[in-house]
Amino acid sequence: MAGRISLVNGKFPGFYKKYIMKKIIAAFDGLKFSDSTKNCAIYLAKKTSTHLVGVFLDDPVYSSVTIYNEIREKGFSDATLEEIEGKDKVLRDKAAAAFEKACGEAGIEFTIHRDRNIAISELKHESIYADLLIIGVKETLAHFPEKPPTRFIRELLSETQCPVFLVPQKYKLPDKVILLYDGEPSSVHAIKMFSYLLPQLKYLETEVLTVNQENKSLHLPDNRLMKEFMKRHFPNAAYKIKKGFAEDEIIKYLKLQNENTLVVLGAYRRSGVSRWFRESMADVLMKELKLPLFIAHNKS
Repeated sequence: MAGRISLVNGKFPGFYKKYIMKKIIAAFDGLKFSDSTKNCAIYLAKKTSTHLVGVFLDDPVYSSVTIYNEIREKGFSDATLEEIEGKDKVLRDKAAAAFEKACGEAGIEFTIHRDRNIAISELKHESIYADLLIIGVKETLAHFPEKPPTRFIRELLSETQCPVFLVPQKYKLPDKVILLYDGEPSSVHAIKMFSYLLPQLKYLETEVLTVNQENKSLHLPDNRLMKEFMKRHFPNAAYKIKKGFAEDEIIKYLKLQNENTLVVLGAYRRSGVSRWFRESMADVLMKELKLPLFIAHNKS
């Protein structure tokens, strides 16, 4: 049949494989390079045979030092500014080189982007042309640290154009996946995107976590349709159904999990689409947990 692609030993031939690869971008602050983000990105890219792009956000208005203090100590001059810029360039170049070396040693396809404009705008734009964005949950792209959820991450999540994988400060390889499900399209969309983008991970131990109101039964919302869907995507998934206030029960249950657990959720924005995953819910997960989060929300 015309147009048919033949498999070689159960796999697509190399000449075709390169045209069906997904594109993952990993965002870095070159002044505070995240080994956790690097390790996570390389693991996922290698696991899924995906092209990895390291996006280095070399924002010109952000420096490794407080410029005001430097000028106050040394005086305002072109030499002072050049000294600060020189130090920052060395740090950023060193970070990009470390990423390049790690990708080369891992044997994955990769590209490096050095984005030299306003960081949040550059990353939003990059996300339009990516299948998945990986970034550290504590990234601020600012001189001063913040506790999660940082302002940078909150703004990014509200306007990103692709799913986001949030990496904790100490990343461990996942051995379990928990899918948060409340019966709304947004939570199903997140599960779909996880299945499509990271299919190799859906064969890990998997649970579907649902919290029903006290006056509801211990059944999944849309029980028949959901289990029919899950059978095709996560055939070995177990189901955990609890009763109570969703936010409390979710946090309580997830705090019992080990740090190798990956959590999948949808609907970051406060939109009324989901009774669970309004903005404050995702914020609480970032604040209370040290687990990696896969977040995908439906913008329709």
